[in-house]
Amino acid sequence: MLARTLAAAAAALALTHTASAQDVLIRDARVHTVAEAGTLERADVLVRGGRVAAIGAGLTAPEGVAVVDAAGLSLTPVLFGGLSGLGIEEVSGEASTVDGNLALMSPQNVPAHEPAWRPEFDLMPAFNPRSAAIGVNRVAGIGWTVLAPGTVAGGSFLAGQGAAVVLDGRFDAELEGSRSLFINLGADASTLSGGSRAGQYMLLEQALREARPAPSPGMMPMVPSHGLLTPLGRETLSRYLRGGRVVFHVDRASDIRQTLALAQRMGVQPVIAGGTEAWMVATELAAAKAPVLLDALNNLPSNFDQLGARLDNAARLHAAGVPVAFSQGGDATHNARKVRQLAGNAVANGLPWEAGLAGLTAVPAQAFGVGDRHGRIEVGRSADLVLWTGDPLEVTSVARQVFFAGRAIPMRSRQTELRDRYLAPAGALPRAYSGSR
Repeated sequence: MLARTLAAAAAALALTHTASAQDVLIRDARVHTVAEAGTLERADVLVRGGRVAAIGAGLTAPEGVAVVDAAGLSLTPVLFGGLSGLGIEEVSGEASTVDGNLALMSPQNVPAHEPAWRPEFDLMPAFNPRSAAIGVNRVAGIGWTVLAPGTVAGGSFLAGQGAAVVLDGRFDAELEGSRSLFINLGADASTLSGGSRAGQYMLLEQALREARPAPSPGMMPMVPSHGLLTPLGRETLSRYLRGGRVVFHVDRASDIRQTLALAQRMGVQPVIAGGTEAWMVATELAAAKAPVLLDALNNLPSNFDQLGARLDNAARLHAAGVPVAFSQGGDATHNARKVRQLAGNAVANGLPWEAGLAGLTAVPAQAFGVGDRHGRIEVGRSADLVLWTGDPLEVTSVARQVFFAGRAIPMRSRQTELRDRYLAPAGALPRAYSGSR
């Protein structure tokens, strides 16, 4: 009965994008608000105009508003997919479909007279909201992500800019106020800093001086063609130095301490990504109010920056007062839907369940400047919601229905369509001619 109700609602609501189609009453759900109200049993959520209008028991649907009977299933905000390349990476092994890295120089022949750093590099113009990878993750409850540029040979460890995007298929998907600068530090980037991680901090100090609006005391005038930054790069970095958000990808505890000190000198809001040894410097992270995005399955070192890897990293950070969110260290794009497993494992290793869900919703929303609109179920917030078959942090649960701005989306992806095509009995024509939508 529930399946028929949801299917009918999705079909009806998907037919039109008018304001009225974004009105719905979700009745009798276990509502995980991820807010002060906590978890509400057998509660109703009324959505009007794409936003949560009321939460409570026994709400009445206004005339013409669709009703979805949740039958006690769990309702959460849509989940954060972590730092990923969703929409900028179609097939990882096919370079022409990957737009997340900038490598303007040949690694063997970098012209010394040309600026090699491009903080002005911005992923947003390359974002494709119709990527097949998005659909696969969207039907699994992943509703938004932060596009993060990578670091490759011929580029810079100051990787460029990204932002949060909502994954509902719209072209203008960037969430206002989420633009961030990404800097990837540590052993993986040492080849781009003269073979030493100390060189990373030296070069960053040089870039900071170039980006300052006025020369630092005692600084020699810069020869325009001999700096690290282009004029546009200086302008871009200068904007972040006025209190912008910078995501530092770093794992080793000593590097995290250096990063926090650098962020303080830069005058930026630091976000730590990776953070394998973050538990060792939890006190410093809490004092700096620096959120950490980590992979809670990272319990074994894959390099010498991760010797302190342990499964209770998230629990220790949370206990120290550090905001903890989740992001995968492996194939974060195509496997974004697996981010729930990270939160579940963190809970299995000491993190409170509520903090686990917050690490997929409210915490990353706050970290990336959209916490006033997303990440919680509260009156006035966007009604981007997921109805789950069971515990959302349990991998055997699945998303029964996803709503964007109150609109129930068709729960289909390229994978489900291929499944349906090849499960159907063979006909007179090749399967490519059947079941196409």
